[in-house]
Amino acid sequence: MSWTHALAFAAASEVLLLIPGPTVLLVISYALAHGRRAAAAMVAGVALGDLTSITASLLGLGALLSASATVFTVLRWIGGAYLVWLGIKLWRAPVAEAPDATSPDAPPLRMAAHAYAVTALNPKSITFFVAFVPQFLVPSRAFAPQAIAIVAIFVGLAAVNAGLYALLAARARARLRQRRVRLLLNRAGGTLLAGAGLLAIGLSRS
Repeated sequence: MSWTHALAFAAASEVLLLIPGPTVLLVISYALAHGRRAAAAMVAGVALGDLTSITASLLGLGALLSASATVFTVLRWIGGAYLVWLGIKLWRAPVAEAPDATSPDAPPLRMAAHAYAVTALNPKSITFFVAFVPQFLVPSRAFAPQAIAIVAIFVGLAAVNAGLYALLAARARARLRQRRVRLLLNRAGGTLLAGAGLLAIGLSRS
């Protein structure tokens, strides 16, 4: 993976990580209930969850890339379309209440385990990684070094993102409970996600 691809992947990953989803809502809910002390547990749980999902996804992509370059190219087209669909879905999604963060005295280990389960066991996670990651792989280069770089970049950014969300939510408890704020995040995130999908489709044609 070249520096250009690595930087592009890091930038696109950060956009995707900022979009509110089940993990982000869970992080915010724990931060609203427990304040800053929830941040470390959330970082650990989210990082391990994303490590599990993206590793499983890359193992499947490596086998696919070895089997057929044509199928891999088709996957990139499908992945771009999937991103556009997710963006439209997020834009139109109704805003629900944040998940319950359980009791106020929940221990850090329980919070981390909950974050891990929500992140790693989300049925959309592996499918999403399979759709997203191929846009930044170079079929002519060795797969293993690219996979290691992708895992390190994404998991590192996911950990930082979870920590920042937790700290910001702890400092802005009143505002983040407002429905219109979460609706605005959904609309902005949906637009960015659909744009990323259209860009991926354009890159697949070149």
